[in-house]
Amino acid sequence: MTALSRRALLRGILGTPVVAALTAGCTVGAAPPLALAAGEPGGFYVEFGELLASALSAAGLPVTVVGTGGSVDNIQQLRAGRAAIGLALTDIAQAARNGEEPFGAPVPLQAIGRVYENYMQLVVRAEDPAVSTAGLAGRPISLGALGSGAAVFGDRLLAAAGISADVTRRPLRDAVAALESGSADALLWSGGVPTPALAELAARRPVRLLPLDEHLPQLRSRHGGVYGPVTVPADAYGHAGPVPTVGVANLLVCTPQLAPATAAAVARTLVTAAPALVPESALGTQYLDQRSLIGTGEVPLHPGAVAAYRELHG
Repeated sequence: MTALSRRALLRGILGTPVVAALTAGCTVGAAPPLALAAGEPGGFYVEFGELLASALSAAGLPVTVVGTGGSVDNIQQLRAGRAAIGLALTDIAQAARNGEEPFGAPVPLQAIGRVYENYMQLVVRAEDPAVSTAGLAGRPISLGALGSGAAVFGDRLLAAAGISADVTRRPLRDAVAALESGSADALLWSGGVPTPALAELAARRPVRLLPLDEHLPQLRSRHGGVYGPVTVPADAYGHAGPVPTVGVANLLVCTPQLAPATAAAVARTLVTAAPALVPESALGTQYLDQRSLIGTGEVPLHPGAVAAYRELHG
């Protein structure tokens, strides 16, 4: 989407009487800290969440970062009212809005912005004979923690590859330990590059990633255009070449109950504090592109976020 068409879209949305009424004269007043549903220790959800919480607190909006299992868990937290904002993969957010598994009923999510690209990372020990997903058929693998987007994607990946495996659902730290000890032959993780826990593993013993791009046609045919081609840069986890894999955008989401002024304050911070929201360990290829913040796909922007982007960019 071009900058011009993005501006036209925002002008069109902001032109509605409802949104104009919501956004007129909004200011953020004193309130208890917002709960931000983030993710697992050792992953980028927590790192990004903590950076965002720090920036929001500095802007006068206190935020508490809540550790969770990942995208599915975060959306459940939002639905139950235990969190005000949360991070979620686009494919999981769309499944929630459509009432698809594992949600059972529609969740009326809205987005504050598209914040970064997640990379699907299927990790094996460097000496493992597998050169593709097919080489893991029948073997013990960890496909993400319960409540994570990786767990949902893992099932979709095996279906697209046409294989079955001895699947466990482990949190990232446990999956890393299982791979290192040999009790698991692979782990699937969805996150930024390099993910800290995986970088720590690679520093202790050689690992590599399996390419996943061959499964994109099947994944897109079955689940739509939320998945796209991305490449893990060379040397992300040691001395290896670039690895083509599957990417999916990550969204900062909320429900319609979030106050427009609060959503606007969060959106404004995503723009004005963008350089401070990139974890130090990131390679810089997947983070917070201000031009794509409103590119949230089928998940509509919260009216308060629309107001902020319109104010900042016209």
